[in-house]
Amino acid sequence: MNSKEIKQVFKRFDGMRIMIIGDVMVDSYMWGRVDRISPEAPIPIVSVNKRENRPGGAANVALNVQALGAKPILCSVTGNDAYRQLFREMMEQSGLDSAGILSDSKRRTTVKTRIISGNQQLIRVDEEVNDIINRHTEKELIEVIKKLLSSEKIDAVIFEDYDKGVITPSLIGEVREIAAGNGILLAADPKKRNFGHYRSMDLLTPNLKELSGGLRIDIDRNDIGGIEAGARKLQENNSIRYLLVTLSEMGIYLMHNKEGTLVPTEVRDVADVSGAGDTVIAVATACLAAGCSPRHMAMVANLAGGQVCEKVGVVPVSKEQLLSETLINLSKTK
Repeated sequence: MNSKEIKQVFKRFDGMRIMIIGDVMVDSYMWGRVDRISPEAPIPIVSVNKRENRPGGAANVALNVQALGAKPILCSVTGNDAYRQLFREMMEQSGLDSAGILSDSKRRTTVKTRIISGNQQLIRVDEEVNDIINRHTEKELIEVIKKLLSSEKIDAVIFEDYDKGVITPSLIGEVREIAAGNGILLAADPKKRNFGHYRSMDLLTPNLKELSGGLRIDIDRNDIGGIEAGARKLQENNSIRYLLVTLSEMGIYLMHNKEGTLVPTEVRDVADVSGAGDTVIAVATACLAAGCSPRHMAMVANLAGGQVCEKVGVVPVSKEQLLSETLINLSKTK
């Protein structure tokens, strides 16, 4: 693809509708400074001077989709607690529609609290329930998803799985059947519990740990041959059209038509890797839906993942910066 074609791909993002199904959460931050050690234990004392909350998990994927110019349609389940209200307020402030968000009084809203000093994450505290949603809530969520799929012209569906229990095998199967009958692109960022259920996906974006765990084999991060063999096995066994294995600072490994390619990462000042996987699947899915070639889809997604790693905390991609970096990258490969 040339620069003109890439620009056309980015223009096609506008007006695109992408549904995101998965585990949402509140990403909470406490920022401060460390200037002494606690007399009670050998741990730093953080003097907090700023607090912030952001939509996280599948909601961060939605924010990335929105940042590209597309319309995100988010479907998930929260608890019926104070954090549920906070989450809905953050969605409203971010311009996200909450029509697909259900609440369950028997669950709690997932909250991840990160304590940061000097752009360094010191500790993370998780408040969550990982149990699978009950059958009643599952049926209710499936009905909401079906209604939105029939009322909105959906270009793609992303399963953003954090293993918190919102995504179930039945839900995956129902959505897959609807998508197959309506030409909707299907993508998934898998975790261990549902790994084997993500079959016949157009796009799958596991990291190396998830690939190894899903296949139940050990793959060394420096063993490109082992990564290729594992990616090929997963693609063949689960009928995956495009497989992107994210490899952190090494880049992304693309497997398509049984052919593998390593897309190396750009040299960057990495501040925080949180949320990079959310960005990768959002950008890769949008690129595929917009008609981008597999190799260039992987390249753009890789640049996007690297871009957000330069910022502290979970943040969405910048469309303008991403296009600029993509065009620069294209010029280097000529």
